[in-house]
Amino acid sequence: MNPSEEFLRHAADCQRMAKFTRDPQSKATWSRMAERWVSCAERFNSEMLAAHRSPAKHQRRSSSDSAHA
Repeated sequence: MNPSEEFLRHAADCQRMAKFTRDPQSKATWSRMAERWVSCAERFNSEMLAAHRSPAKHQRRSSSDSAHA
């Protein structure tokens, strides 16, 4: 399971807890926790996408770059 899927699983657990708790303060706390897990999943996905789109940090220099070094 990748981290994003695990974060979403935690969010679903929190949403279930919010649904079944009777105390309004606890319900709000569980709901906020669910929102944060979803946010973590979204952040992980966007950072992974950005990492795949950006050039590798350890690419070899081209011959023109080497001539100027």
